[in-house]
Amino acid sequence: MLGLDKKDMKFLLIVIFLTLATPILLQPFPEGSGMAQFNAGYPDLMQRFAIFGIFAIGFNILFGLTGYLSFGHAAFLGVGSYSAVWMFKLLSMNVLPGLILAVIMSGLFALVIGYVSLRRSGIYFSILTLAFAQMSYNLAYSVLTPITNGETGLQVTLSDPRILGQQVSESGNVPGTHFFGIEMGAAQKIAVGSWEFTFSAGYYFCAIIAIFAFYLSLRIFRSPFGLMLRAIKSNQQRLNYTGLNARPYTLAAFVISGMYAGLAGGLLASMDPLAGAERMQWTASGEVVLMTILGGVGTMMGPVLGAGVIKYMENIFSKINEQVLHQWFGWLPDGLESIVIWAAEHFVGSGWHMTSGVLFMIVVIFLPGGLVEGGQRIKGFIKNRRGGDSDDPEHHPKQAPHVAE
Repeated sequence: MLGLDKKDMKFLLIVIFLTLATPILLQPFPEGSGMAQFNAGYPDLMQRFAIFGIFAIGFNILFGLTGYLSFGHAAFLGVGSYSAVWMFKLLSMNVLPGLILAVIMSGLFALVIGYVSLRRSGIYFSILTLAFAQMSYNLAYSVLTPITNGETGLQVTLSDPRILGQQVSESGNVPGTHFFGIEMGAAQKIAVGSWEFTFSAGYYFCAIIAIFAFYLSLRIFRSPFGLMLRAIKSNQQRLNYTGLNARPYTLAAFVISGMYAGLAGGLLASMDPLAGAERMQWTASGEVVLMTILGGVGTMMGPVLGAGVIKYMENIFSKINEQVLHQWFGWLPDGLESIVIWAAEHFVGSGWHMTSGVLFMIVVIFLPGGLVEGGQRIKGFIKNRRGGDSDDPEHHPKQAPHVAE
């Protein structure tokens, strides 16, 4: 069904269910309780889970299958954002044309960068992609200011010469983005007892696209094209000896990965019509590398899990301030409370990077296959306790990820 075998179809259905049920699953604690701080079921964050999940899935097609480690994927994220915002300014606030242009422009940009960068492999390829991304970042701040609006960033204004749709909303402001009349900012809140669940049109739009992107990557992983990419990662030199030219395959993987990044950038602009050069900075490229390695390189679900963990920490742990800590540890004696809060402050709030860094080190040292490997170990342990054999639902490498030589 849909070109998938029974096991993969079951896996896809589970992913669809979890994605559509996210507003409920991420709101486990009742409003007003002390643990409500850890709820993540609000539209802004859920949209970022889906969008950066797409970004990481696309990066995993390149890094996970070919072993080519790109440090410049944020360039395609930025190109996608700028393309979408320009479409909003010139044509319509409907997100569909903007997303189409974002994917096309990022794909063309990836074709150019990939054609040059893939003449080298290993660390030289990584440095080339980083150089191109930093060039793009600096150009967006300087030479390309008429297109990117420099430091201020490109945004939709009332003076835009938009061809289709409203120029001004009924409230006198810039009209919001929509999908054929469905406002991306629309949301419905449903109270169930002490819980309040928010169902956002913007999130479900991103979620449906994320499901399609996941399905497409699953087909790529299981296709002959995916097998060829695995062969390149395994031993490209030996593959060349057979008479096969690996470069067209790696270039195709690079372009597809760049188009995924452009789609993610277009979705970011669709949820908030603003594009800035900071989306092209090297830190954004490094973030998607962390997401993929943390979740599990070469696995299907790993990059999505990694993206979710990173974005959860960035948005939830960073909001835990000294006042919240005093509420949590106020029952301790004064001296001990001060010591505990002083220690905790280094791992939350502005120090949330410390927590993510420690988690990343633990995963790299003890779980080279990422969080997916951790889940598989737990599953195998439970099955062994029951006397059964563990079943690996998807291919994933047991060795640490490496850069292609």
